[in-house]
Formats: sequence, structure tokens, C-alpha cells
Amino acid sequence: MYGLSHSTILLSSLKKLSVEIALPFCVVNDGIRMHSSRYLWSWNAEKKVEGLATKRLVILGTGWASYSLLKNLNRKLYHVTVISPRNHFLFTPLLASTTVGTLEFRSIIDPVRNAGFGEKDDFYLSYATKINLDQRTVQMRSNDPAKVVSEVPYDRLVIGVGALTNTFNVPGAETHAFFLKEILDAQKIRNKILSNFESALQPGLTDSERQRLLHIVIVGGGPTGVEFGAEVYDFVRQDVARLYKKDAGLIQVTLVEAQHILQSFDQNLQNYAHKKMSERKNFHLLQDSVVKVTENWVELKSGQVIPCGMVVWSTGLAPRDLVRELNVPKNKAGQIVVNRHMQLVEDPLPEGSVFSIGDCSFISEQPLPCTAQVAEREGRYLAKLLNQSDIRTAAPFTFTSMGMLAYVGGYKAVSDLPELKIHGITSWLLWRSAYLTRLGSLRLRLQVPFDWFKTFFFGRDTSKL
Repeated sequence: MYGLSHSTILLSSLKKLSVEIALPFCVVNDGIRMHSSRYLWSWNAEKKVEGLATKRLVILGTGWASYSLLKNLNRKLYHVTVISPRNHFLFTPLLASTTVGTLEFRSIIDPVRNAGFGEKDDFYLSYATKINLDQRTVQMRSNDPAKVVSEVPYDRLVIGVGALTNTFNVPGAETHAFFLKEILDAQKIRNKILSNFESALQPGLTDSERQRLLHIVIVGGGPTGVEFGAEVYDFVRQDVARLYKKDAGLIQVTLVEAQHILQSFDQNLQNYAHKKMSERKNFHLLQDSVVKVTENWVELKSGQVIPCGMVVWSTGLAPRDLVRELNVPKNKAGQIVVNRHMQLVEDPLPEGSVFSIGDCSFISEQPLPCTAQVAEREGRYLAKLLNQSDIRTAAPFTFTSMGMLAYVGGYKAVSDLPELKIHGITSWLLWRSAYLTRLGSLRLRLQVPFDWFKTFFFGRDTSKL
């Protein structure tokens, strides 16, 4: 046991323990935490010193729900451990803007360690791979080449691992399509776009091959697909026409949606977005479904084959392996069923030991859409709940939407608010100002408008990394 020389502590059946041991940079009191390279054990005793955490709270994930919980939690009540394969919070509403260089990648991420971790077991850059509800442990695998497997015990557990993009088992989608969920996805898309633009200028290419390289297919007409298409449109109009003059006229974008784009928005706003995007040169909206994806083309349900240089897939959500393998009640979509206290419906402890929030959860009494707004609100509610002494007396979670925003390109957006439905430039100004105020830190609130300023006056950075 590190920090102890010439000493051995024998632990047997202990219910209460009060020990003070001088360790480098820490004091252990009212409990012992043992560390090893593979396992971590914890014995918690009754709280005897004010401010000392007596319960270990393990949070899985660093997305909207988990990060909101972390920021609003009373740290004096818990020893918090966060497990996530990424060490930052990602502001996903602006992710599409990074795919073409409107914003830089680091302008929309906030390091999790800024949340104030003090001990080495406060955060693990690892994948949670298995949850043992009986033994109350989480197995994890480090997100590095060593892939070290270890276990962390918990007194209370919050599952907030989000979800994956749903490919609906379409052949080739998993292999050949690009997704837009993480910063790494945006980096891959940006490099692929720039690579195809440069390749199309190489001598010896046929016109058909050049057109294929410059054709982007977007699958899914939700906010993510529409906003990515809008960013590509702005990029082509403002920068490609200037930097890749021979490519500009050949670039095509096809958005494939089985029903209607932005179908969760007001009907008039849907019609406005459809009209604006349909009017654009070389921008096509198809009401169809993709049944096969290859490296060089996609096939539609109608039988049409579209040659293309890249496919960006943004349709629906699917559970992660951790959630899929967890033996608890789930809905048809594979989400964990919770009550309105965010507690598992079959939680072994009435006072609450396991909770689930965000896209991986489903409130049986109040079904809600999988959006950042819902996830953030659930995290904030659960923090308030866990700050109380008895969750059973707390008011249940309620949600009222603040509205929805979507950018459609050309400095125009649609805003579906409870008291207001607007579109156009006014809506675009609202879209930008609303997201700017929601950015988590002062650093991001300074970086994002600075990136917008650079893009407006100097154009987007087209360097391929």
C-alpha cells in the first residue's frame, strides 16, 4: 500500500473504522482506499469529520447528462469517480461547424479535469465494459494501448454513456459511412472533404470520377444532417469557389431522408427549410431510404444508385455495448428504463443505488426525445436529487422544452420556440446567440466568436492534417 513504509494493515470484517495516516498530499480518515495497478477497493465508514465524503459515486460518461450532473453535484457529500473514454465535454450543437472549419475543434470542447478533480482516482480515461449490480462494481478497460482491465466499486452509480448512431443494419454503413457524434468523427469528415477536393484536381481523372469524388451524400434529415449540409453549402459558396475554382461547379450534395427533414419542428418551419435547401444549385433532397453503402456509391430503396466520394450517416440512436449487455429492463430501442427519479425500475436499494440519464435512458412515465436539452436537464435534476438526504421524498423530474433551433445555411436558421416560430436571418442571430450563451466556460465563449470572426473576414482554414 503506497505511502506506508515498514507497516502492514490487516483488514478483516470491519463495520466502522477511524484511522488517520499521513500520506503525500492527502489524509485518509473515516475509511481506507487501497490502490493497485489492477484493482481498487474501498471501505466506507460512518462520517465523523465534516466535509469528508463517505459514499463513492461513480459517474459513467462525460456527455451532456453526466457533465451537467458533475457540475451541479455537492462534492462534499460524495467521493466522485468519473469513468469515460474521453477526457472532455463536447458541445455537440456546434459540432457540424467544425467539419468544414467554421469553428476549430478545441473551441467546442471543455476538459473534464477543469471540473476540479483532486485525487488520482477522481477520473479514469477508460471504457466501462461491465457492471456487476450484485457486487456493486464497474469493470473498465483503459483507453490506451495497454488496455488495462480493472474494477471500481461504487455506493451509487450513474450510467450516462449516451448512445451510438443507428445504422439499422444497412450493409456497408458501419464500414464506409462517416458518423458525426464525436470530435474525432468531425476530424475524419474534414480531412476526407479536403482530400477529395484535392484529389479531384489531379491530372488524368475522368469527368465522371471527378464528379464522384465531389459528391457528398448525407443520410438523415434531422438537425445534425441538415446543419452539416448547411455548413457544406456555406463552405462551397464562400471558400471553395475562391480556392478550388475548377471544383466548385462540380460539387453536389444529396440529402436522403425517408420522411421529412426536421420532422420534429413546426410544419411551416419544415416547409421553409425544405424550400431554402431545394433552391440551392447542386443540392438535392430525396425522400428515400439507403439500403446499401459502398466505398464509391450508395443504393437507394427505389433502386437508384448514387456515385459519391463520401457518405455522412446521421440517423437514429442505438445502445452501446455496455447498455446492451446490462441485464435490466429496457424499452424496444434498448434504452434503460428508469422512473421519474432517474432510478432504475429494478434498483436493488429503495434509497437509490443505480441511476441512468441521457440518451441511454428512458423514463417510462414521461417519454422524452434524445436531445442535448433533455440530457442536460436530467443531469441537473439528478444532482439536486443526490444532494438531498432521502431521494424518496424528492419531487419527480419534469421537463418543459425551451424550443429547438437549426441552421439551414446562408445565414438563415429556423427557431421553434414555445411562444415563437421564426426563420431567416433573425432566427440565425438567435441561433448563434443562444448557443454562445450555453457554452460551458468563459474560454469557449471567447474562442467561438473569435473563430466566427476569423471565418467571416479571412475564410476557413483548408489545411489537411
